[in-house]
This record gives sequence, C-alpha cells and structure tokens, in this order.
Amino acid sequence: MRSTRRRIRSTGLGGTLLILVVLASAACGERVETPATERVDHADGAETDSASHGAPVADAIPRQAVHLTAEQERALGVVYLEVSRRTLERTIRTVGRIEAAENRIADVTPKIDGFVEELFVATTGESVRRGQPLLSLYSAELVAAQEELLTARRLLANVDPAAEEASRSAEAMLNAARRRLAYWDITQEQIDRLERRDEVTKQLTLVSPVNGIVLEKHVNGGQRVAPGALLYRLADLSEVWVEGDVFEQDIQFVRVGSQAHIEVAAYAGEHLMGQVSFVYPVVDVTSRTNRVRVTLANPDARLKPGMFATIFFDAAVDGEVVAVPIDAVMVTGERNIVFVRDAEAMLQPREVVLGPEAGGFVQILAGLEPGETIVASANFLIDAESRLGRTGQDMPGMQHSGHGSVIEPESQDGRP
Repeated sequence: MRSTRRRIRSTGLGGTLLILVVLASAACGERVETPATERVDHADGAETDSASHGAPVADAIPRQAVHLTAEQERALGVVYLEVSRRTLERTIRTVGRIEAAENRIADVTPKIDGFVEELFVATTGESVRRGQPLLSLYSAELVAAQEELLTARRLLANVDPAAEEASRSAEAMLNAARRRLAYWDITQEQIDRLERRDEVTKQLTLVSPVNGIVLEKHVNGGQRVAPGALLYRLADLSEVWVEGDVFEQDIQFVRVGSQAHIEVAAYAGEHLMGQVSFVYPVVDVTSRTNRVRVTLANPDARLKPGMFATIFFDAAVDGEVVAVPIDAVMVTGERNIVFVRDAEAMLQPREVVLGPEAGGFVQILAGLEPGETIVASANFLIDAESRLGRTGQDMPGMQHSGHGSVIEPESQDGRP
C-alpha cells in the first residue's frame, strides 16, 4: 500500500527540533548502523570518533550566526541579558582544626642543676594562672646564691655611709646577687621575701609564666633536672588558631586581615568570627592546597585544641568586573562561546576568556563589553542550530538553510 506523503515545513531552529523528532522516531523502528569513521557531536561541543570509543577530538565544526523569529524565541524560552559590571562575591568553605597559638605557648625549663622536692601541678591538662607555683627545687647553686645575697646585704648595712667607695662596692655586690637569682627565674617577690626573712631556704619555687593549661608535663617528684630540660609546656588559650587548607585556585581570594566565619561541631548553631592572620608561603604538592591561619578570640576557653571546625571565607573579586551568568557561556572544551545579539537581531557566536566564578556568575576577561546583549538561556539549542547551519545541508534527506528547513520523506515505493 502506498504511503501518504507527509510534508513538514519549519523555519530556523524550530526546523532543527522537528528534524531531531523525525530521526528519533525512525530510530525506534529500524536499527541504524553507524560507520566506523562517523564523528558524533556532544553537548559540550567536543567531537568523538565512534571507532575510538568516544575519545574527544577538536571542536572542528565552525559556527555561524543564527536568526530566530519572535515565535521561536517564545517556544524555546530564549532570555536575553544586557552585559554589565558587577561585584562578584563567593564563599570559600574548608575544614580546619583548632590549635594552641604558638605565640602563646611557654616552656618551663630550669637554668640550673637540682632535684624536684615537690610538684604542685602534677597532671597534664590542669589549668594554671600566672605566678602559680609549679614545683619546688633544691639546688646547691641556689643555696650558695642565697648566701651570697644575704652576705652582700649585711655588708651594705654595716658599711659606714661616709666611706663612699666601700658603700658603692657593697651595693654593687648586692645587686649582682639579686640579678643572679633573677637569671635563674627566681621571681622578684621571692627575692624580696628572702631578704626580709634574712634566712637561706633549702628550696625555691618555680612558677607559671602565663595563664593557661598544661599541654605537656615531663617531670616527677624527686627527679633530678638539668639546665634546659623541658619540665612543663603551658598554653594560654585566651586566643587560639584555626588552621585549614584552601585549594590552590581559591587562595587568591583569601587575604591577611580578611574576616572568616567559624562553626564548631561541639557548639552547633553558634557563629564565631575570626580574622585571617597568616597565609602559608608554600602549596602542598600532593593535595594542591595552601594552609591558612585564622586567629580567634577564646576568652572563656571553650574552644579546645584538637576540635574540628568549618571555616567560611567571604571573598570578593577586586572592584566591579564584567560578568555574565555561568549558564550564558557554552564551554566546548576547546573554546568558550557566548551568543551576542547584534543590531540586525542576529545571534553571533563570540569566543570569550573566562575569569573566576562566584555566585552563579563568571567574570569575562575578554570578548564582551558592557551594554551588549547576549543570550542567557537555551544556549545549547542555539549552538546546535549554529553548527547545523554550516553542516546541515550535507545530511541525507534534509535541506537546511539559514531561514528554513524542509523534510520530505520518501514513500515505500521510493517515490516522493
């Protein structure tokens, strides 16, 4: 039975869509063999060779201007946008860990040989305050220094004030004895008490130089200690660091002095503010990240070293820049294409150079100027029409031009 002749007429991009529908219908009823050397276009504009299992090749098909009628624009949902300048802002998120600030860590080390008589702070993790006794130490050198101090003090008291030379010598000896004890970390308060009592004590006390907690303890009662041995490591936690790694491509937006938002899992719902105090000068070659340090106030010591935190950096590209929605750009793998509407309402494909992305927009470094009108949606369909406008006339059973397409399927007996 002779089939009824069908004729489908369309214009511009609408014709392209109808062509795709007809070809898809035919494919459902008949398997089409693809030649081994056939090239297939993908949505991203790259081409693949079927014989090479989809390996991308060059975006070789040139694009030409496209004209759409008002009816076609409405059917496809085409939206136009005027290019303008704007400030791009983005949020960079990373995870970090709370650390004790290195500039607030103090090591307690003796400067003389001695033996620990008694420990007043005996466990790691204890809180200490500035001037709090940590341990008492017996040292023969300390006893000798105390005796020298008291001897010099008595000598000064017994010198005739009229003998100026002797008085100056005695005073110099007393000051030297005081300095010697001070150099051994004996506090001024302890020295004053020693002079008031006018009596040598067997042991003297080492005190905490800061307010904080004991991070490390390396001493026990009765232990002999040598000069320079680490007895305690103390940390002032009134201010802590939060350190995290930022990807290499984002480090340009993180600057010393900028604000950072901190969220800590231990205190869900709380929002803390810190400041970027340091950006490390090297990039990790394995992870391609750069470490960033944020300084955070911690007056109540609720934030503890070792806690995990989430860091948010609100970054902005310097000044106002030319930017368009990310969806307005066709990224083909070879080029970045934007369709610009000219004075004759033709959609001209134009290559652009992209900058950083932020908030759904991308900076245009070159290729567009403020005031130009571009296509902000339906770019994939317009790009397909632009490519078919050059190659469509070569497709079997199809005639394509810049203004219309006509498909006239053959009947079963081979006649039109």
